[in-house]
Amino acid sequence: MLQKAAEEGMDAFVGTFVNAINEAIDGQLTIENMQQLNSDQITLLAWNILHEEVMDGGYIQLIHNGYGAFFFRNPFAVAVREWGLHDLYKHMNKVRKLYIRFHEEIEKDCTDEEFMAMFEQIPQFDDFDDEFIEKEEAWTSEIAHYIDEHIGNFATIDRELKGS
Repeated sequence: MLQKAAEEGMDAFVGTFVNAINEAIDGQLTIENMQQLNSDQITLLAWNILHEEVMDGGYIQLIHNGYGAFFFRNPFAVAVREWGLHDLYKHMNKVRKLYIRFHEEIEKDCTDEEFMAMFEQIPQFDDFDDEFIEKEEAWTSEIAHYIDEHIGNFATIDRELKGS
């Protein structure tokens, strides 16, 4: 399965680990099951959430959907820097400044119309949304490389022996 994912590309390779970790925690990252995961596994799940949210609706969506504190009040940026993703670390620290400035406004309950209006009312996130989209492929590649170099931190590999 892992070899097939690697042949399909970096997204499939990273996705294999994300899916396995999600399966192990029944698809819900909670305080309780976070204790069952190591820091690399939590960081990978965080990357997946970041990727899905920002690619779908940018940082405003990520923050409005309740993930702001998870990314900007926890050591996610430091963790990816330790993985060697210095550019993503710098990116997240810049976005963090905007999060601190605008999170209360973005996090409040609102109608769909009010939510959509935030994209025009708070254009400061636009350049960061664009930068994420532009660099997403390179960052995913770096993450795939990190996983490959530290595979034991993400999964236990059972090899099927042929002919036994």
